[in-house]
Amino acid sequence: MVLLFNNLQFSRWTFFKHLTPRKYTTLCQNNSTSNLSHFLTLTSRQKDQIHLYVDTLLQWNKRMNLTAVKEVNEVMERHIEDSLAILPPLSDNYMSHSSKSIDKVKLVDVGTGAGLPGVVLAIARPDWDVTLMESMNKRCVFLEHVVGVIGSSNLQIVRGRAESLGQNLCYREKFDIAVARAVAETRVLAEYCLPLVRVGGMFIAAKGHDPEDEVKKAENAIKKMGASLLQVCSVESQSPYGQRTAVICLKDRPTPMKYPRFPGTPSKEPL
Repeated sequence: MVLLFNNLQFSRWTFFKHLTPRKYTTLCQNNSTSNLSHFLTLTSRQKDQIHLYVDTLLQWNKRMNLTAVKEVNEVMERHIEDSLAILPPLSDNYMSHSSKSIDKVKLVDVGTGAGLPGVVLAIARPDWDVTLMESMNKRCVFLEHVVGVIGSSNLQIVRGRAESLGQNLCYREKFDIAVARAVAETRVLAEYCLPLVRVGGMFIAAKGHDPEDEVKKAENAIKKMGASLLQVCSVESQSPYGQRTAVICLKDRPTPMKYPRFPGTPSKEPL
């Protein structure tokens, strides 16, 4: 069963440094205004939408488990700033490696949960078509409510597991970019996300400050999905808690039809 709903700019980008030289990575650019809040670069309307989203998130969090944080300031730091921090390396790499315009991107947030980072990215980039992919019905109900509250028009919600939707021809290799934050380890995420990405598109995983071992373990899975690792970038953020690294992969060739495997298999038997 699939639920669809519709809905949502960003400008300034900052920071990032290369973590550890590896033969498959390239150096992250350093366009830095290093302590700049991403939120402050948004328009007044976008800021209002973010505040509406945060207020709604905290209200619903009182009756269902959406986030462990319960204060507005902490949500802004831990979730909003961290979600916006994905945009600089995402945009930079997409413009460098894709023949398509950055202005009309189809992005999917896999395992979006409470809408992070997908809702925030959709607000920041209203010219993008953002799909929130979530398997839990109650979270989809929350996301549907959020779409109405913030009044955005470039969001759609799809209920289902990534393993099933990755085999659905309506979604398989239909997206320019797939993102995932706080969902699973990278080798599992590769099987969840890369089948959804078109050849020439990208997959970005938001990770902690030192994912080197995790990324190394994921090399085989990334290759099997038809992709290669572009960069492992350290990302500046206002948050002392959230992701600190963007793991960026480029889809070089079609994903073999046997992937993704049956629901539950990627997490139980990682490649």
